[in-house]
Amino acid sequence: MDLYEHQAKELFARHGITVPPGRVAATAQEARLIATELKAPVVIKAQVKTGGRGKAGGVRLAPGPAAAENEARRILGMDIKGHTSHTVLVEKATGGFEEYYAAFLVDRANRTLLAMVSSEGGMDIEEVAATKPHALARIPIDALTGVDLDTARLLAASAGLPEDVHDAAAATLVRLWEVMVEEDALLVEVNPLACTSDRRVLALDGKVSLDDNASFRHDHAAFADGADDGGLEARARAKHLNYVKLEGQVGVIGNGAGLVMSTLDVVAYAGERFGGVRPANFLDIGGGASAQVMADGLEIILSDPDVRAVLVNVFGGITACDAVANGIVAALQTFGEEGPRCPIVVRLDGNNAELGHRILSDAGHPMVRVVTTMDGAAELVAELAAA
Repeated sequence: MDLYEHQAKELFARHGITVPPGRVAATAQEARLIATELKAPVVIKAQVKTGGRGKAGGVRLAPGPAAAENEARRILGMDIKGHTSHTVLVEKATGGFEEYYAAFLVDRANRTLLAMVSSEGGMDIEEVAATKPHALARIPIDALTGVDLDTARLLAASAGLPEDVHDAAAATLVRLWEVMVEEDALLVEVNPLACTSDRRVLALDGKVSLDDNASFRHDHAAFADGADDGGLEARARAKHLNYVKLEGQVGVIGNGAGLVMSTLDVVAYAGERFGGVRPANFLDIGGGASAQVMADGLEIILSDPDVRAVLVNVFGGITACDAVANGIVAALQTFGEEGPRCPIVVRLDGNNAELGHRILSDAGHPMVRVVTTMDGAAELVAELAAA
């Protein structure tokens, strides 16, 4: 579960990390009231679960309450990379600071935990990582020993932070590590990690991804929110579907996480030949999915306005292909005479595949295309999504 900035800062504050005072507003009038209470220049920040807010105009300085109301009115409802800002964070502005970068994350490729720290934080950290890799210290962290003050000082020194800020930065890094471990996070990132003129270190931004598999150990229910993805993930959870929204155009349904991941890769590869078409989601209907589960999955995917074509890729084992085909037919019937708004490519193989093909053929729906190979299905669905 990805958190909004204000939620990440709530966790930071619980662990003793200094953050600017501020509150969330859902209306421009609320933003004005908060700015009045803070009695100082404020920053109005769009609350969306994506990067690039500053460059998109979603972070604005307001010298007083009236300006705070005006800037909040501009930002509320703003679309940033497909995410709508329904709320803004109004917080006291911090002046005269150096920008650093700090993150702890799960490095899946190397099967370890990784610390990344840089003395060059801010909006262009991606460019720093690409063009000046020496400016970004990357140090594996042993999960058994973790990050103590000595390790944190080593991180600060390796990243080239000024020597007079090593102690304050190290103390903050230790607390960020506590967030990573104690909250069962997959990512804890601060950009910028600010150092003020009096050498105080505070988190001016925050990005945290929590491990849903560890949710039974925590009370993170208050952080759950489906507003930024149109409610699709929340609706999928209510139907007990393993669904993750992505930023592509091809809806993907499969049975089994491995098959779905492979399908995402094949679709992305095929999409390179059609203008960069990419998968729009991950949806695993599981190993013993019923026709109802199939219908629920299609309904969720076809509710996504970004989806231009759908690929159903099923290898029948426990899940029989005829059940999948019946689920597709049942889902299509819910759309009435108009039918779904985009084409559906189906690849069925394995248990009862021939019967599944016959069910789809008998239904004769003009929006359904049956393809016998995975590569062929990916090629067709990418072409349809690009049309």
